[in-house]
Amino acid sequence: MEPLVILIVVFIITLLAAKAIKKAWLYSFAGCVAMSVMLLFTGISHFLYPEGMALMLPGFIPFKKEVIYLTGVIEIAAAVGILIPRYRKLTAWLLILFFLAILPANIHAAVKHVNLRTATYDGSGVNYLWFRVPLQIFFIAWVYYFGIRKHQHYLICP
Repeated sequence: MEPLVILIVVFIITLLAAKAIKKAWLYSFAGCVAMSVMLLFTGISHFLYPEGMALMLPGFIPFKKEVIYLTGVIEIAAAVGILIPRYRKLTAWLLILFFLAILPANIHAAVKHVNLRTATYDGSGVNYLWFRVPLQIFFIAWVYYFGIRKHQHYLICP
């Protein structure tokens, strides 16, 4: 839930700030900044809660902590890449693939009742999937809309 709140709040703040400073509604810019901040938040969490995140991965995946650290680095790199005009579209496509790739881990975590912060099995459970799967689709749509589609008003996200 926190990533969604961060995404929406940062989008609104950035949009209003851009309107106040540039006198224009810079939707693409605000969308890219919001996704970047959200990715920084989730990427950093890979380093704060590696044990809990490792529990998200199915048993057959080796080197779980290393995978968690790697995906954290990927999210932080994507947070930067989505803001660089030259790499924005490529980053957006790779983010879509990334969001699709991590969906099974989110499903596994829900089925196993993983609590990321405490690294225990007392999390929300399967009911969380009613929120998580649409959220993942929403993130994919967000990245496509703000990172790939062409828009008229840009600042650093052309």
